[in-house]
Parts: sequence; structure tokens; C-alpha cells
Amino acid sequence: MQVVQNIGNYSAQNPSILTIGTFDGVHIGHQKIIKDLVKVAKKNNLCSIVLTFFPHPRMVLQKDSDLKMIDTLEEKQQFLEKMGVDVLIVHPFSRAFSRLTALEFTRDLLINQLKISQLVVGYDHRFGRNREATIDDLKSFGLDYNFTVDEIPSQDIESIAVSSTKIRNALNKGDLKTANQFLGRPFGLTGTVIKGDGIGKKFGFPTANIQVKQDYKLRPQNGVYLVRSELSGIAFFGMMNIGMRPTVSGKTTQTEIHFFNLDQNLYDLEISLEVLEKIREEVKFNSTNELTEQLKKDRINCEKIIAEYK
Repeated sequence: MQVVQNIGNYSAQNPSILTIGTFDGVHIGHQKIIKDLVKVAKKNNLCSIVLTFFPHPRMVLQKDSDLKMIDTLEEKQQFLEKMGVDVLIVHPFSRAFSRLTALEFTRDLLINQLKISQLVVGYDHRFGRNREATIDDLKSFGLDYNFTVDEIPSQDIESIAVSSTKIRNALNKGDLKTANQFLGRPFGLTGTVIKGDGIGKKFGFPTANIQVKQDYKLRPQNGVYLVRSELSGIAFFGMMNIGMRPTVSGKTTQTEIHFFNLDQNLYDLEISLEVLEKIREEVKFNSTNELTEQLKKDRINCEKIIAEYK
């Protein structure tokens, strides 16, 4: 898959079919649109293009600095590549870009720059300055500029009943079962293993401390989770704690994983985690002995669940 930063850097070689959106999480509703895109592209010998934006428009237009993304840009890229998309264009979203009229956006970018012959969008797609234009306007532009609009009907989208907002809400509640069902895959976290304070090792539960470099990446609610990761081609399960570690007077939120049956130095490695289920809330125990006993119970609970994911 070709990845292009900025629409202006893309040079169209062949007629294309395009879809547009932020696609945060690339959930099962997004997947419906993208599968149709790839299918039609192959059938009609077209180049399949996904046009997305970064930062998220809400971060720019609403100054919503607290908005967290389900996927990082890199995670989104990897998943779209797996789906068979030919080209991903990541265009920087700005206030100036948001002021383009629907006509300017269609004529100057979709036609003159991207040279689209087909566009795939949901029935409720809106675009242009102040989201002024609807899918009917797109179809009208299509007649003027000789491209077709493939509309994903309302019943197809509404029957899925999923949105990125619903997934964010589920993750903020620690409801991984709902989030993963809507995503059609386990929620992922990717980060670099950094040196911690070694407290877990003293309790018989050594941990890998993960630093996620993208501060806009959403993390689930604080608590203990069952996770899975592939290391050197082998799948390992483990339990992850996200939180302040109140029993040992932690001062900052940390993400740390105790992998089962793994004896390996992971420092400085970048690892990707699949977050499968929440095991329990983060709790402040009366002593480190109580914490250790609970960690033993957590592992037993995890091992009971693991069979479902093998």
C-alpha cells in the first residue's frame, strides 16, 4: 500500500475509486465501506484510495484537545493495508482546509488532483465548508464532472449500529467486550518497553513497562486486563495493569504487563498488545502481601479465560 502525506503529493497514474473519512478505529461500519471500495476497485480495474485526515477535525475546529484516538495513525495504516487498500492519503486538517467550499473540494481535489471516477460514501456523508453539502450534492457534482457516487444505504449502516464515539465510551468504561465487538478485532496498544522500578519482580510478577509515544492514543479505563502479544513469532498471554499503582504509592499512570511463561529481556523492544478483557478494577490494598495474593488470583482468572482466545 502506498502512503501519501498531503493530497498535493499524490500523482494519479490510473483512474481511482475513493472513500473519505477519519475512520478512527476502522470499526465494522468502516470496514463495510472499505470492503465495498476494494471489491469494486478490483472488479473495474481501479486504484482504491482512502482519504483521511490528521489531526482529527474535532481537534482543530472544536479545540477538543482531550479527544483521544482509538487507533494511532500507524495502527490505522496497518489495518487498511491488510484490507487491501492501494493508496492511503493522509491530509493535514487545518482551519484553512475546512473553509474549502464543496465545489472547491470536489473540483480542485477530487477531480483535478485525485482524478476519481467513483466515490464510495455512507448515505449521511457531509462535506465542504460547515459540512454544507450532502450526498445529493455529490451526485450532482458527479454529473458535472463525470464520476459516479456509490451510496452505502442507511439500512446497511444502521443495522451495524456502531460508531467511533460508542467505542471510545466503551473503552473509557473498561468494557472491552463491547469495544472489541464493534471493532471486529481486539483493541490494540503499541509501545516501547522501558525500564521500570522493578517492584513487580520483587513480588514474583516481573512486568514490562510500556511507553506509548502518541499522547493522543486512547487507553482503556484504569484496571487489570487480559492481553495477548506476539513476540518472536510466538503468542504470549499476560495481564496488564493500567493505573497509578496505589498500593506502592505510585505517582503517575503507568501501563505494565506481566507475561505468562516468558523469560526474556524486552527492554527497548516495541511490542503490540491485543487487549482482550477487563479482569478487575485497580484497587489499593492494605499491604503488598495482599496485592501479591490478588495477583495470583488474577493470573488464575486469566488462565481460565485464555482458552477462549486460542
